[in-house]
Amino acid sequence: MQPIIAVHKTPARDSIQLTQALLGETLMCFEVREGWAFVQLDADNYVGYVSSNALTASIQLTTHRVAVPSTLRYSAPNLKSQPVNFIPMNASVSVEADEGRFSRLQDGHYIWSGHLRSLGTHAPDYVAVAEQFLQAPYYWGGKSIWGLDCSGLVQVALDASGIASQRDSDMQEQTLGTSLPVEQLGDLRRGDLVFWNGHVGILTDSQTLLHANGHHMLVVKEPLDDAIKRIANSYGRVTAIKRLQ
Repeated sequence: MQPIIAVHKTPARDSIQLTQALLGETLMCFEVREGWAFVQLDADNYVGYVSSNALTASIQLTTHRVAVPSTLRYSAPNLKSQPVNFIPMNASVSVEADEGRFSRLQDGHYIWSGHLRSLGTHAPDYVAVAEQFLQAPYYWGGKSIWGLDCSGLVQVALDASGIASQRDSDMQEQTLGTSLPVEQLGDLRRGDLVFWNGHVGILTDSQTLLHANGHHMLVVKEPLDDAIKRIANSYGRVTAIKRLQ
């Protein structure tokens, strides 16, 4: 089982990656042709093309989700055993048994128990979740510690905290939280989302923006004022500020 599969705009490997589907995600498959499946993700209704080899028709009931940026799936319940692969945050797995420090999965592999969270339990602070991705590379359409984009960072952090979110920044701007006046930057606080045309970031405090961006090609923290001035040159002015709590 692949931990991440790319969702493409067209049925070709060199096509733009729109988003990613994580291990354990469910989806609707509309058509399979020449090795490609046209699908819609159940979590956010995103549509695109994925390699049909990455899909399975059987639905496995999952019990836990990965609660850290990345964990390892092991071949045995021993930290010195050979890892099978890495599993990203928010991927879901089926735990068959608790074997002390390790959880045995239904597929016979093992994950460190402290890296898992039972379904239905969530991280208490989405900002703290997002901060765990500092210095992760910027990657268009990405949703993991190995690379993610601005709206992917927001969606991953909110998802880990039990808050449903759309995938793209324009849809997030339309559907998340309560709007604040964009002229009143002095009233901002931790957790507010700042939107531009095609971009979004999370405030870690009233003056600091956390965001995945193509200027640094990383997830970074920087002064909000600096970001506003620089982003104005390519995206224009702030279009919205949304408060979730």
